Amino acid sequence: MKTNKQEQRRAEIESAAYTLLAEVGYKKTSMLAIAKKASASNETLYKWYGNKQNLFASLVKKNAETVERQLQKSIDNQSDTIETLTIIGPLILELISSEKAILLNRAAVFDVNETNTLGSTIAEQGRMKVTPLLLAVFQQAVDNKLFKNADAIEMTQVYLNLLIGDIQIQRVIGVLEVLPTDIIELRSKLALKCIKQLYTS
Repeated sequence: MKTNKQEQRRAEIESAAYTLLAEVGYKKTSMLAIAKKASASNETLYKWYGNKQNLFASLVKKNAETVERQLQKSIDNQSDTIETLTIIGPLILELISSEKAILLNRAAVFDVNETNTLGSTIAEQGRMKVTPLLLAVFQQAVDNKLFKNADAIEMTQVYLNLLIGDIQIQRVIGVLEVLPTDIIELRSKLALKCIKQLYTS
C-alpha cells in the first residue's frame, strides 16, 4: 500500500517527467534527468518504474483513469445514456487533447525507434480500453430501446469520429492549441446531437 509520502514523491516525479518532456523532448529525457529534476534518487525511479518506458507508460495509464472510471460507473449504475454521454464527451476530449496527452503522444513517436512500447501502451489505455466501455454504454441504450434500428458498434464508432475527428493529430503536430472549455462543450453537444438525430428518427 502506498503511503501519502510515496504518493507525493510519485506526483513530483511525474511532474518532473512532463516538464522535461516539454523542455527537451523524449529522447533527451533520461531517468537520471527526471530524478534530478524531482530531487529524487535515481535508484528510487528504477525501483518504482524499472525503466523510462515503464515510467511514461504509468503516466499514460494515469492520464486515462478519469474517463475509464466515469464510464465504468455509468455502466455499473445503468445510468441514463444521454446523461452519460453529456458527461463523458468533454472528458474524452480533454483526455486526448490535453497538454499531457500530447506530450505523451509525441514521446511515443520518438520511442518507435527505441523500444516501440509507448505507442502500444497509449493504444491499450486509449481507444482499446475506452471503446469497449463506451460500446457497453451504447449497448445498454440499444437494449433499453432508447435508440431505434441501432447497432451499438456502429454508434460507438460514429460517436467517437464525430467527437474526436482529427483534433488529436492537429494537436500533436502543433497546428491546434489546447481546446478551450467552451469549444470542448460545444463539440461534445454537437456529437451527441448528431447521434440522437441519426438514431432516434
